[in-house]
Amino acid sequence: MATKHYPTPMLDVLEEGPWPSFITGIKNLRDNHPNERIRNMTNGVLGQLEHSYETRMGYWKGGTISVFGYGGGIIPRFSEVGHMFPESKEFHTLRVQPPAGNYYSTDMLRQLADSWEKYGSGLQTFHGQTGNIMFIGSDSKNYQGFFDEINDYGWDLGGAGPCVRTGMSCVGAARCEMSNCNEQAIHRHLLNNFTDDVHRPALPYKFKFKVSGCPNDCMNAIERADFAIIGTWRDDMKVNQAEVKNAIMKKAAEIGKEGDRAAGRQYMFDNVISRCPTGAIKLNDDDTMTVDNSNCVRCMHCLNVMPKALQTGDDKGVSILMGGKRTLKIGDLMGTVIIPFMKMDTDEDYERIKELASTVIDYWAENGLEHERCGEMIERIGLVNFLEGIGIDPDPNMIQQPRNVSYVRMDGWDEAAEEWFNRKREEKMAAA
Repeated sequence: MATKHYPTPMLDVLEEGPWPSFITGIKNLRDNHPNERIRNMTNGVLGQLEHSYETRMGYWKGGTISVFGYGGGIIPRFSEVGHMFPESKEFHTLRVQPPAGNYYSTDMLRQLADSWEKYGSGLQTFHGQTGNIMFIGSDSKNYQGFFDEINDYGWDLGGAGPCVRTGMSCVGAARCEMSNCNEQAIHRHLLNNFTDDVHRPALPYKFKFKVSGCPNDCMNAIERADFAIIGTWRDDMKVNQAEVKNAIMKKAAEIGKEGDRAAGRQYMFDNVISRCPTGAIKLNDDDTMTVDNSNCVRCMHCLNVMPKALQTGDDKGVSILMGGKRTLKIGDLMGTVIIPFMKMDTDEDYERIKELASTVIDYWAENGLEHERCGEMIERIGLVNFLEGIGIDPDPNMIQQPRNVSYVRMDGWDEAAEEWFNRKREEKMAAA
């Protein structure tokens, strides 16, 4: 028999709005799940959550637990009011790494859900901000059994603590025409190479890899990854002039002015041409489109609005940015371009990106302060010192238009740029 339900008048209010409520989901487990242990655990966690709402305080405390052989991957949750809600006095969360690109089969999902109902509370999230599958609510008797079972059929814990965290990649070329690289291959090469650093926390703080196949950055890598890989291209954008003309007439029809060429052109001016941040697109009188590729900054807006008419170029590769993170010690940071363009066609290219990541992590591990993200270290020691430390020469392409950046000193810029281009020219000649 399940224990008596704890009253939840404050939580009940959260079910009154127009949107589905997580409270309804937990109550469904409490009231209807055939497993009595799950009914009791969810009843206890609802009671504690109601108590937290009443007192405006949190009552979960941490600790240290893990599966055999690992140093992290589980978020321990012990209740400080376990005497009041004994059913949920332990409610640990297990982070499990998803497949690259989040590609699942229904068999995979059912298998994971069956294992979690056997050992846990039945509560799951796909996916937390960490990128992991979050299995929420297990006690100290059962979490090892859950890991052993899912590990036997191919799953591994994700990162937790001061370590390399679970990597993320977008769906990529399998489902997106904007892809410029093999996102899943990059993801797997990096995470396979750093598996020990995921499971054995030994870094100043967390370090995240994220891979987005184009500058749309569906993984939010630029804002959230210490090491962001963004697919891009360096030749000209491809323009299908016939599709440009079709798009003009199609947009006219969509706004209720079918056959009105002028209305379609006006739509293009309002929603594509005028929204190019550098004015790199021009709509000609004959309904063709001209792109000034030298001024294109890959914002992706025009390609998203006109995916049939405009496509990425053929010379594809990746840009690598360092230091993105959300708010911590010094506020939000966007990633800084470290490698403006890098081909990802051969095994040597994948080895190069792994070597760069190893160099960066080693340098940060040696020079970062405790609880300091890589981007914060770069801010503290300066980008020039960081580039020197990881053995990368400053590149003029790291800044698109320095004349528009007020904090860049311009004295000596021309001479430094000329010296850089001469050096690159000599390297190219020597290689030939």
